[in-house]
Amino acid sequence: MSLDFQPNRNSRWQEKTYHIIFEADTFGGKLFDVVLLIAIFLSVMVVILESVKDLSTSYGQLFKQLEWAFTILFTTEYLLRIVIVNKPLRYIKSFFGIIDLISILPSIVGFFFVGAQSFMIIRAFRLLRIFRIFKLTKYLGEASQLSKALIASRNKITIFIGTVVIIVTILGALMYIIEPDESGFNNIPKGIYWAVVTLTTVGYGDIAPITPLGQIIASFIMILGYGIIAVPTGIVTSEMTKQSSSQKEDTVKDKCPSCNCPKAENEAHYCYKCGFNFKEKM
Repeated sequence: MSLDFQPNRNSRWQEKTYHIIFEADTFGGKLFDVVLLIAIFLSVMVVILESVKDLSTSYGQLFKQLEWAFTILFTTEYLLRIVIVNKPLRYIKSFFGIIDLISILPSIVGFFFVGAQSFMIIRAFRLLRIFRIFKLTKYLGEASQLSKALIASRNKITIFIGTVVIIVTILGALMYIIEPDESGFNNIPKGIYWAVVTLTTVGYGDIAPITPLGQIIASFIMILGYGIIAVPTGIVTSEMTKQSSSQKEDTVKDKCPSCNCPKAENEAHYCYKCGFNFKEKM
């Protein structure tokens, strides 16, 4: 049974449909999930291809028909999910429930706002179901560890980003003062933009210093950029190492005071190696 929802047992068809839609252990459930993933992938591809003007001009009508076909399919699936669970509101308020609803809204909103259909790209989030279907939930644990590390290091990262913002603002203003207008530094925002691009080692080349002093400052920013890029990586890596060490310490079992070997179980009364009575210690 699903750990998140339970079937609505008011009728047999609801319970059977529940096992197909919400469970991936049966043949029917796996087939439904694979077909659903293919449909989600194809619907996302339709949105992507429709954004290409040449294809939209040639196959615009076909894309519209496919969009509505997928919208009807996903709407039917969403309504079925609501009907077959015993607590519909719980599903509606869940992460996937919200994503499922949002994925069908753009087609409806498109009646009132031109271009809203492009937001159907959010259907790509529904592909996250692949973790449940192919038993990849262990990777979600890794993602959880990374998110915890990011949250734990948020103060350091905030200070780091604040420092970078101050640096690029000062350097951008300095380049505006040093460089002539013909070099492209005709206002401070453009100078800041150039400093950001240079500091992150992107280097579009649309704006470049032409004075010797400006080129010296640019060289300094480029070298500084290599060092700055490594800072957030080091902060997060350090936090992940701390969390990993903390988890290992939490999983280490108590040791026997007699032979110093780990307990087989924390609730054990006797040491499995030397027979020491842990209760007597207490």
